[in-house]
Amino acid sequence: MSAEVIPLKRKELEGSIEPMLSLTAHGMNQVNQVILDRMQSEVPLIPALAGHLISGGGKRLRPMLTLAGADLVGYSGTRHYKLAAAVEFIHTATLLHDDVVDGSDLRRGKAAANIIYGNPATVLVGDFLFSRSFELMTEDGSLKVLKILSGASAIIAEGEVDQLTAQRKIDTSEQRYLHIIRAKTAALFAAASRIAAVVAECSDEQEQALDEYGRNLGVAFQLIDDALDYDSNAAAMGKDRGDDFREGKMTLPVILAYARGTEEEREFWKAAIGGFRTEDEDLDHAIQLIERHQAVSDTKLRARHFAQRAIDALSIFPDGKARRAMTQAALFAVARGY
Repeated sequence: MSAEVIPLKRKELEGSIEPMLSLTAHGMNQVNQVILDRMQSEVPLIPALAGHLISGGGKRLRPMLTLAGADLVGYSGTRHYKLAAAVEFIHTATLLHDDVVDGSDLRRGKAAANIIYGNPATVLVGDFLFSRSFELMTEDGSLKVLKILSGASAIIAEGEVDQLTAQRKIDTSEQRYLHIIRAKTAALFAAASRIAAVVAECSDEQEQALDEYGRNLGVAFQLIDDALDYDSNAAAMGKDRGDDFREGKMTLPVILAYARGTEEEREFWKAAIGGFRTEDEDLDHAIQLIERHQAVSDTKLRARHFAQRAIDALSIFPDGKARRAMTQAALFAVARGY
């Protein structure tokens, strides 16, 4: 299939999630039903805790990628509904575990599950959701799908551990940072997109194209998340502003500001990332330094680069509603303010 680049109209350039929501609305109803059914348990705490996060207003972008990808390649079956639910369970499980590791107070604008239910219950329900995801994978019966999603799960865990070991290390490089976010975020985006081509028995070229779309979209998405921590407010983001700063995470805005800073500024960053300067006034100073060195704007610029790579990966597919929705989703990922 020859590549064809479809030019976007000016009003489309800012991106929107609405075409993706419209495209996948019917399918997401099926996915949500699977999610609701499979999060049930005779132990009441499990559906209560899982439901606290699952019903918390997330965009459900990852399962939507599976559904949109299936539409893009003309798949007319139903296997992708359970697999999209498995993707969402993997994502939800990692969020539950992340909030415990990070000691987060907020998730999507409300109290994190670990604050309400405690760390032990939150970790164990995360394990339950991982188990449910693997049940759904095995029910599908495809060893290839199982390999892709289980492999992504392992890579996500590796990425989270890598991020933990890089925490409070001021010498973390941009290369290592990108390696971390490719693992902890982009791997699931890639797997969610790729399995659509697998269930549709597409060519290797189409399968790889969807993988590249998801992987680059995931990197762009995480870059924007990290930029917003220094460029937004808690109400818009649904989390405490400056969480990454206080936890000593070396995200790209900090890496760039540190690299471009004066000796005095670098001493501040060493103290801040080391956990010795984490008060509100220190966060304000950090934001001033990041703005001075255009670290947020350059992080967003890098995100746009990866979003464009995601869009380019779709060029082997013919123009249509699905391709345009996926293009718009990539543009939205880097234009969003939350």
